[in-house]
Amino acid sequence: MKRLILTAVAAVFALSACGGGSDPLSQATPSAPPASSGGSAPAAVTVGSFDFPESVLLASIYAQALTAKGVTVTEKPNIGSREVVYDQIKSGGLTVLPEYVGSLLGFVDKNATAKSTADVVAALKTALPPELEILTPSAAEDNNSLTVTKETATKNSLTTIEDLAKVSKDFVVGGPPEFKDRQEENFKTVYGLEFKAWEPTGATTADAIKSGTIQVGNVFTTDPKIILNDLVSLQDNKSAFAAENVTPLVNKAGVDDTVRTTLDAISAKLTTQGLLDMMKRVAVDKDDPPVVAKDWLTQNGLV
Repeated sequence: MKRLILTAVAAVFALSACGGGSDPLSQATPSAPPASSGGSAPAAVTVGSFDFPESVLLASIYAQALTAKGVTVTEKPNIGSREVVYDQIKSGGLTVLPEYVGSLLGFVDKNATAKSTADVVAALKTALPPELEILTPSAAEDNNSLTVTKETATKNSLTTIEDLAKVSKDFVVGGPPEFKDRQEENFKTVYGLEFKAWEPTGATTADAIKSGTIQVGNVFTTDPKIILNDLVSLQDNKSAFAAENVTPLVNKAGVDDTVRTTLDAISAKLTTQGLLDMMKRVAVDKDDPPVVAKDWLTQNGLV
C-alpha cells in the first residue's frame, strides 16, 4: 500500500510492528561526511525508512549520496509503518524519507481520488501540511497489486482484479498488517470485493500465495518473488491503486539546496527496472542494502 507502503519482499528483513522492543529512533547510525574545505557549514539531516527492505535500500541510497556531498547524515532505518513514520518526519525527528506518492496521498487525504502521477503529485502539494514537501518524483514505481498463482488465475479465469468479484468470498487475502484497514472499503467500492478472511502475511505474502496458505495477496510489483514463484499480478482495470512513483519526502525546515539537488539527481536516475534489479540482489541474492545502494550510486555517477 503502497504502499497504500509496499512495499515487503525478503524474509530476511521480516516486517515488524514499531512499538515492541527498543525504539529504532534511538538507534541512529551516523555517517560522517568528508572533510570540508571551508565556507558555510553543510546541512545535517536524518534519513529514515519504513520497515521493509526496499525502503531501507532507498534510504541508504539517499544517505550515501548526501554524505558524499558533505552533508552530515544520521540514518534511522526500518522504523515501522507509515502510521508511525509519518509523525516522525512531520515533527522533524526525521528530515528525509523515501515515499510512494499514491500511498502517501491516500494516507494524508482519505477522500483523494487522483490516480495518475501528475494528478497525485498535484493533490499532494495541497494536501500535505506546511512542514512537509515532496521533491521531484522518480520514474521508478513500486505499485500495489493483487496477485495469485498461475494455477488459480487459469482455474478461475482471472485476468483483472474485477474478475475476482466472482470468487473473492471463497478466498483468503493476505498482505501487510495495515492492508485491511487501508484497502477493505476501497476494494468494496471499486470492485465489489469481499474476502473470506484477511491475513497479515507481511513479507511472506508471495510465499503464502505459492504455498496456498492464502489465495490472493498484496505483493508489491518490484518483488522478484512474483517471477521466481511464477505468480500472476491481476490488472487493476478500474484503478483502485494510484500511481506509486518513488519520491523523497522532506521536512522543509531541515533541508537546503544541496540536499534538494542531490535527492533530485537520484530521482532523475531511478527507474523501475533499476529498482527491480536492486531488489533481486537484496531479496534473492541476500546482498546487504548499503552495498547494493553504493553500487547503484557508483554506476550512475552519483558518488
